[in-house]
Amino acid sequence: MALIRFIFTSMCLLIAASGNAADSSHVSTPYVVSYVYDGDTVKLHNAESEFKLRLTDIDAPERNQDYGLKSRRALIKLCQGNNIFVTVQIVGTDKYNRSLGRLQCNHIDVSTYLVEHGLAWHYAQYSSDVNIYNASLKARQQRLGLWASDTAIPPWTWRRYHPY
Repeated sequence: MALIRFIFTSMCLLIAASGNAADSSHVSTPYVVSYVYDGDTVKLHNAESEFKLRLTDIDAPERNQDYGLKSRRALIKLCQGNNIFVTVQIVGTDKYNRSLGRLQCNHIDVSTYLVEHGLAWHYAQYSSDVNIYNASLKARQQRLGLWASDTAIPPWTWRRYHPY
């Protein structure tokens, strides 16, 4: 029942955000990434609104954790600047009142990109995305980015020992 309620709520959010029930998969209003907080959180704005977006399916290293700044810089390079085509698929909100969703910059799925380059973890506890899971396995096998170290600490573990 909770899953059905979540799916219904998510679909209502998508329809409301797009203004068109026929195309409820993407927010149709053009957005600009105005700020990158870290490797999995950005600020988006357009003429009508501004909001924080927490990327789903991944967890990037914190800014003061190993690979945290590299992850953030990769997201900046991918999504900030002139002539970047940004699309957003919002699926809900988190306990910090951030929008949750998928972000594409110039038709590149940001979550998949960061994981396949070893700059974020697949957040398996909250994601069942097979593409991101496979990208994570491949990055680990190739020892890319944070996987070059045998002692890489997942952000969810790191946060427990380094509260803000």
